[in-house]
Amino acid sequence: MKNIQSILCGAMLVISACSVKTRNNRSADLTAAGSAQESQKGLFAKMKIKDTIKVGDSVLLKFTVYNAADTTQQFCKWHTPFEPLMSKYLEVKNDQGEEADYKGAMAKRMMPPPASSYIKVNGKDSLASTVDLLKAFAISKPARYTITYTGQNMSGLRVRDSVSFVYKGE
Repeated sequence: MKNIQSILCGAMLVISACSVKTRNNRSADLTAAGSAQESQKGLFAKMKIKDTIKVGDSVLLKFTVYNAADTTQQFCKWHTPFEPLMSKYLEVKNDQGEEADYKGAMAKRMMPPPASSYIKVNGKDSLASTVDLLKAFAISKPARYTITYTGQNMSGLRVRDSVSFVYKGE
């Protein structure tokens, strides 16, 4: 019984980790989003986070997938914020090079991913999701943190740049 309660508690945490997704149909976003290299045919993603976050506030990371192609493209949502935090697809390190402990769920998957694991993005369109990193990472002490996306082998998404924020005390 105690084991079932632990599993249910963990599942609720995972389900609440991701926020509502948003879709934008603006070609201007694609132009502003990346360099000429990124706007080649295919999908790529960008991450955004506030520059400074007060200790105790949510650490919200916005993850946007852009389709620079004229045709619909798809990516695997596994190892992205488009599903609840089910795996460690981000590397979060402080300015000392210490990695924040991942405390989220780790899903075991059957390969290849089923068709339901893919998300389509229309040509010249984008899709965004926001995730609270505190739901899966032990970020507690004030420092500068850098976030790097490491899930490209599963999702197929390219994320060229990392993002940083200062987690500051009062």
